[in-house]
Amino acid sequence: MITAVGVVVPARDEAELVGACLRAIGEALRRLPGGITHAVCVVADRCGDPTAAVARAAFGPLRGMVAVNESARTIGEVRDLGVARVRSSLGTPAARTLLLSTDADTRVTPGWARAHLARARQGYHAIAGTAELSAPFSASAPTLLRYEHVLDRARTSEGHGSVYGANLGVRADAFDVVGGFGPRATGEDHDLWRRLGQAGFHRCYESGAPVVTSARLHGRAPDGLAALLRGLAEDAGSVA
Repeated sequence: MITAVGVVVPARDEAELVGACLRAIGEALRRLPGGITHAVCVVADRCGDPTAAVARAAFGPLRGMVAVNESARTIGEVRDLGVARVRSSLGTPAARTLLLSTDADTRVTPGWARAHLARARQGYHAIAGTAELSAPFSASAPTLLRYEHVLDRARTSEGHGSVYGANLGVRADAFDVVGGFGPRATGEDHDLWRRLGQAGFHRCYESGAPVVTSARLHGRAPDGLAALLRGLAEDAGSVA
């Protein structure tokens, strides 16, 4: 039975967005059932702006912390650092701890944490939620249609088929067995999902736990969502 939820938020130069991200997380955690403890960790990763200070100010009554990372790390290691911090704060057994991952340019929806928890309590070890764009990333109708086709191709008989680090839940005991995110510079979310499946853990796609993420074309991850959107726009000639 899951009794604790830890949320990890990597952030590099996200002072403008991390406050809204944390306020949304706080609202989602307040909607968890009684008896569920929780903790949040923002990993301020090599920031040149006041991301860490903004995050600390935004926590308010949230049980949260900021881990300042000044060394050169991959995004996988940054997420793993956040996981270690929230687990240390929670102090609950791995089998009773649900780890949730999102991003600082993302706002979770009010029922986000509760939906992930419900799936974990059904016996799933990993849950992949959906990500909606905060705004159209292009004024070109053909470009937007290409993006819809990308989402359509991902769909499987098991669900929406997409995996985002901005919306991922993993039970801590399963996370430990496969070695966490690991030192990956990109694609750490898909790699973790793949290894969980190979290890025989139960995974599911959850459409009822969406997040709203930035539609920017230049993101922090070299091959993340922003790179995909930029590539689609460039292919259509809609990026100057």
